Amino acid sequence: MNIHEYQAKKILKAFGAKIPAGKIAYTPKEAINIAREINPEGPWVLKSQIQSGARSKGYFLDKKAGIGSGIRIAKHEFEIEDIAAAMLGSTLVTSQTGPKGQLVSRIYVEEKLDVVSNFYLGMVIDRMTSQATILAAKTHNEEIDKLAVSNSDGILKEQLEFGCEITNTQIDKIMKFLGLSEDLREQLSNTLKAMKRAFREKDATMLEINPVGLISDGNLVALDAKISFDDNALFRNKDIMMLKDYYEEDDRVSKAKEFGFSYQEFTGNIGCIVNGDGLAMATMDLLKSKGASTACFLNVKGGVDRDKISSGIKLILTNPRLDGVLINVLGGFLRCNLIADGIISAAEEVGLNVPLVVRFIGTNKDEAKEVLQNTNLPVIIADEMEDAVDRIIKAVEDYE
Repeated sequence: MNIHEYQAKKILKAFGAKIPAGKIAYTPKEAINIAREINPEGPWVLKSQIQSGARSKGYFLDKKAGIGSGIRIAKHEFEIEDIAAAMLGSTLVTSQTGPKGQLVSRIYVEEKLDVVSNFYLGMVIDRMTSQATILAAKTHNEEIDKLAVSNSDGILKEQLEFGCEITNTQIDKIMKFLGLSEDLREQLSNTLKAMKRAFREKDATMLEINPVGLISDGNLVALDAKISFDDNALFRNKDIMMLKDYYEEDDRVSKAKEFGFSYQEFTGNIGCIVNGDGLAMATMDLLKSKGASTACFLNVKGGVDRDKISSGIKLILTNPRLDGVLINVLGGFLRCNLIADGIISAAEEVGLNVPLVVRFIGTNKDEAKEVLQNTNLPVIIADEMEDAVDRIIKAVEDYE
């Protein structure tokens, strides 16, 4: 489950991180009143609240919103009403929303701080080691996912031992990597520890502050924040469950959840079906490193059967941006032959009109390969992940 920026910041503040003064507004009048309350002199930042990154580089579909991104600065009070009126009720498109965009129903009015420099901090679950991992990077306003592809050495990764706190050695290493002065050590330590407590106690799967800003007064402040939570642990965090925004989910996302899957759309043309968040990220990163891009991914982790797999494949095929599908499955609890049976079932019902590359590894992989090879379906089978990525890219190019 994802939440909005203002909700993520409130959680981080509760655990000890510093955030700018700000409040949520649903009308232009509310925006003006909040601006007067938090900083009568200005300036202010007005942020469209949709569950997407890259809002500052997005654009609105609606003419009434005018030319400008989903994050705008108001230097004078009289500008606030016009900006708020333009944003509210308009559809914002970003690199993460897909071409349909998301409707902006609320905006976050925040004091604009004097930022000297900034950097990225994040925390994710490493599915390969089952440990939380701290991520740090000098982004220079570059999107973190693009940095991961263009310069993977530009991201520092520090694994956290289960049940252990962040060590002084790790803090020193992050300080050196980011090039921070010693007088910021305590603040960086407090920020990282606040992130870890929030991550652990609220059962998060991803938490990022992008960026952390070094303000002219010497404080480190979370200028933006994003948190995703483990759906299976929401029963332990009913306060988090109350933050769910049902209006953010499109039909495919909602349908995937009915099967116990997670689904997300991007702006590329290759669909990925995987089992596990780590495998999803690795597959998409490899596609990007080879000049391709992801249209969507469907994560089929959890208890499944052939019919659910079939429904998931049919669902991903409804994405209009799709030019090809890559299935990359690590068989364990989810047996590879179930995926193969699901592919056949889906193809029999709706056909298979785009290239499909399958890479199986793990439980019943040989049985799964044999099942697919004995059909007349135009399925390409690969043994290694890089080979699978190369094959789907070539197949899409040939198909076009």
